[in-house]
Amino acid sequence: MSAATHDPADDAAVAVPEEEFGGLKRALRPAEHWLFFTLAAGFTAYHLIVLNLYPQEALLFRATHVAWGAALGFALYRPFAAACTDRVPWYDWVLIAASVACAAYIYVELEGLLFRAGAIPDPLDVVAGLVGTLIVLEFARRTAGLALPIIAGVFILYVFIGPWMPGVLYHRGYDWQRFFAYIYSDLGIFGTTTEASSNFIVLFVAFGAFLQVSKVGDYFNDLSLSLFGWTRGGPAKATVASGVLFGAISGSSVANVVASGSITIPMMRRVGYDRATAAAVEATSSTGGQITPPVLGAGAFLMAEITGIPYGEIAFAAIIPCLLFYVACFMHVELHARLNGLEGLPRSELPPLPALLRKAFLFLPLVVMVWALMSGYSAFRAGTLGILSAVVVSWLDREAAIGPRRVLDGLAQAARDSLQLVAVCACAGIIVGVIALTGIGGRFAQLILALAGQSQLYAMIFAMLIALILGMGMPTTAAYAIAAAVVAPGLQRMGVPPLVAHMFIFYFAVISSITPPVALASFAAAAIAKADPWRTAFISVKMGLATFIVPFMFFYSPLLLGQGELVTILQALATAAIGVVLLACATEGWLGGVLSWPLRAVALAAALCLITPGTVTDLVGLALGLALWSYMRFVRKEGVQSA
Repeated sequence: MSAATHDPADDAAVAVPEEEFGGLKRALRPAEHWLFFTLAAGFTAYHLIVLNLYPQEALLFRATHVAWGAALGFALYRPFAAACTDRVPWYDWVLIAASVACAAYIYVELEGLLFRAGAIPDPLDVVAGLVGTLIVLEFARRTAGLALPIIAGVFILYVFIGPWMPGVLYHRGYDWQRFFAYIYSDLGIFGTTTEASSNFIVLFVAFGAFLQVSKVGDYFNDLSLSLFGWTRGGPAKATVASGVLFGAISGSSVANVVASGSITIPMMRRVGYDRATAAAVEATSSTGGQITPPVLGAGAFLMAEITGIPYGEIAFAAIIPCLLFYVACFMHVELHARLNGLEGLPRSELPPLPALLRKAFLFLPLVVMVWALMSGYSAFRAGTLGILSAVVVSWLDREAAIGPRRVLDGLAQAARDSLQLVAVCACAGIIVGVIALTGIGGRFAQLILALAGQSQLYAMIFAMLIALILGMGMPTTAAYAIAAAVVAPGLQRMGVPPLVAHMFIFYFAVISSITPPVALASFAAAAIAKADPWRTAFISVKMGLATFIVPFMFFYSPLLLGQGELVTILQALATAAIGVVLLACATEGWLGGVLSWPLRAVALAAALCLITPGTVTDLVGLALGLALWSYMRFVRKEGVQSA
């Protein structure tokens, strides 16, 4: 396909989900649209006010957070495909009223609920708990699919059948009144997971929404195209760079695909990329956005809550793995372009770089937020400062200026973008609460120890499989929350540091977005490109192979998480970067020429040695890599020339 070839099919609009496991959305008629637009803007404004100006009692704040989110969810998401698409039907108004009533009950009975926590519940506590739990399950089903509510339902069932379960699954059982009063409290639905969504996630989603309202996302795409679009395979390199920049304002791989894929995929097609490869480049680079500081995926906020590790420290630990991920993506794109003789776009068709550089001040909100995190400010205060700086900085650009209407748009968009995360965190709270109530977490940790036979490697492989399987059936945040509650305690008992254990699980939950058989980011990109979803997913895995290996490397040495002396960290970064380059050479089959399968094996061995931190492995890897490069540069090249 030449650079001048254009396929009209690339311009056709394709319906793809806007978030992981996106539900059936409604386009409401004007009166209801403005009502719920106002409620959505109020939802985000409420969080900003409570977190920064007028703190509320934690249980009341979290209950209001879930109930308000559920009310918006029942209005904006249909329960099934045949339901009303342009108005809120009577049964959803009933669910909205029930959501509000549950939060109102907590407001009225707050002192009593806090006083009798863990004691014999009042009958109305049980009713509110039962109704509230059903609301959360339906809220999660609509916004995030069936998998998470089904798993939560299995855990609820386990509470009642525990006395009849064998072995480690046995527990003494609980009556339904006590359970529903327990689960609809800060020990269950309103526990750690909802604390993270109410205190942090909404604010950081709002930060991303305000950057998008101010057209910073468009600016990042234009800047990436201007810097790389003219180079060999330029649009694909611009896609990778855009993934780094856009990932800083969005914590969802699918959202990144939807936001940029409709622009980048046709450009890649134009210079000669086949449909599946173009989609895979977009899916892989967008997935990396969830491991890109300063705004990681929502699961990172849960990690901060569960482990007690400051969010800034978690974001710092993600820097080196993120760099390695994108070095690998960039090299895959470069090598694919070399193999297939692909060129870039004419400079005349690219956004002018001088004009874009004059708008570099649009990076300031990111700089402000990173400074705030590194200076010891709380995560929600850093998010608030980022939002305020985004508004102020936008006034320096007439096109991007955020006025009162755009402020309301940003607040409402943040609420809509948060709904799935609110539902997922609340539903995950049911699972976490059951694990704590029944003690199954501790027994599962013992099971992991027994299965792994005290081998940390086997335990980590087991944890990887659980995170990948969970991530294939539900959003990343839910997959991480469940795996963190069930698997992480066992890993920590085996001596794995908390940061390493949780970051390991988080990374595999993230890359489940590109891992078959359910690779949602890959499938979304394939829909935009009209490519084969399976082929797209397998190419995505090939491009993201480094992300499957790096977590095992930082398990063996925390240097790749920035833990250690500066000199040794820099050595680990430099050699690991060379390692992922060789890994790309091994998988693409190119290093100054086409690599045969035996030479690919040499490149793979050198890559693994270099990615593994350690002086001996680094020297072995460098020796193998240098020998392979010398052979391809001098011996193989001379042989080809003589032939």
